[in-house]
Amino acid sequence: MGGDHAAPPRVPPNEQDCKDNLIDIGWRDYCSHLLIPLNKCRYREFFLPWKCEQERHAYEACQYHEFQYRMKKLKESNK
Repeated sequence: MGGDHAAPPRVPPNEQDCKDNLIDIGWRDYCSHLLIPLNKCRYREFFLPWKCEQERHAYEACQYHEFQYRMKKLKESNK
């Protein structure tokens, strides 16, 4: 019952997939591979907030883990 979930592996996004799915450069980070199915679901469901919850949760969890990773690296570089 805890929040100690393992972070997903850091996989760089596929540039061609991002271009094909019209992901703006500002959103192309290590979680953009999850943004593609989320955006497809959003378009399919007309952006209803109670739809696509699994995809949104996966994307937001990835963003959170990426933030934790960056903060850890920042602390290490400041030592």
